[in-house]
Amino acid sequence: MSDAPDRLLTPKEVAALFGVDPKTVSRWALAGKLTSFRTLGGHRRFREAEILAHINPTPTQAEEV
Repeated sequence: MSDAPDRLLTPKEVAALFGVDPKTVSRWALAGKLTSFRTLGGHRRFREAEILAHINPTPTQAEEV
């Protein structure tokens, strides 16, 4: 595993990966379906590794869903 920090994605970038509107991504975050945090400026950000895990789950994650 690398020591580099995880890349942070904007709602627009996450929306492009899922093929949905950025507002949908924000609603998913409010509903607790995606984990996000706020920057000092109040903007929502998502960890790339977590988003990619939702898109390409490992076999054990797929069984849990």
